[in-house]
Amino acid sequence: MTDYYEIRHTVGFEETNLVGNVYYVNYLRWQGRCREMFLKERAPSVLEELRADLKLFTLKVECEFLAEITAFDELSVRMRLEELTRTQIEFSFDYVVLRPDGELLVARGRQRIACMRGPNTATVPAPVPDALRRALAPYSARRG
Repeated sequence: MTDYYEIRHTVGFEETNLVGNVYYVNYLRWQGRCREMFLKERAPSVLEELRADLKLFTLKVECEFLAEITAFDELSVRMRLEELTRTQIEFSFDYVVLRPDGELLVARGRQRIACMRGPNTATVPAPVPDALRRALAPYSARRG
């Protein structure tokens, strides 16, 4: 088993700019997609909590670009748990192009989220749900 959760993606023309490389905002979109698919596949009970009153607020997002990618590149977005506190989670992301001759790391990202509960006008910090803590345990970058 790997220490990361992975989604695969084939880059499309609609994700590129006039020069032909991937427009930067797509890297952030892929972070969100990876996080969503993780919840769907590894912590589906948390989705029920999100339909109730749990909210996952994104506090910080960043991405460092190391190499350009273009349409039809095969991409692996790999998410790891960096930090888990009582109410917050920090993920790291590696963006890896998969090529016949090997893998190429093209970007690195981070995302910090806070768990909140309550109505939209009165949300308060809330503990990370136990089901989410259990689902994240195998993906810790600091595993031993």
